[in-house]
Amino acid sequence: MPDKIFVDTNVLVYFISAEEDKKVKAGEVIFSGRDVYISSQVMSEFISVCFSKSLLTSEDLTGLVDNFLESLRFSSVEESTIKKSIRIKKEFNYSYWDSLIIASALENNCSVLYTEDMQDGQIIDDELTIINPFRA
Repeated sequence: MPDKIFVDTNVLVYFISAEEDKKVKAGEVIFSGRDVYISSQVMSEFISVCFSKSLLTSEDLTGLVDNFLESLRFSSVEESTIKKSIRIKKEFNYSYWDSLIIASALENNCSVLYTEDMQDGQIIDDELTIINPFRA
């Protein structure tokens, strides 16, 4: 596994999923012992999904968010991230929100972005490889 990795929202959601295989794999990625990064966008999306789908109680969600924030490296979306995401969207044709996640990963010098939602195996800017950790 690479030294610095970035995880997308879906990896966090699968960590609390009833799908045991995906839950286990998500846990292996999140708590790999490596430098694992999330952004303010990823954390906000995770919280939003948990509330909108009633996945956890407020108490359980608070505890899990605290655990993620203590265990993972947290980065804020900055002006530079937004500007970079616009270039990425134009160049790679991802949605703005996916481009913002890619930009955050690049700004944190991550070599891998774990996500289920983007093109598995694609390399961005000769620096970042997108990997679907749930592929068969």
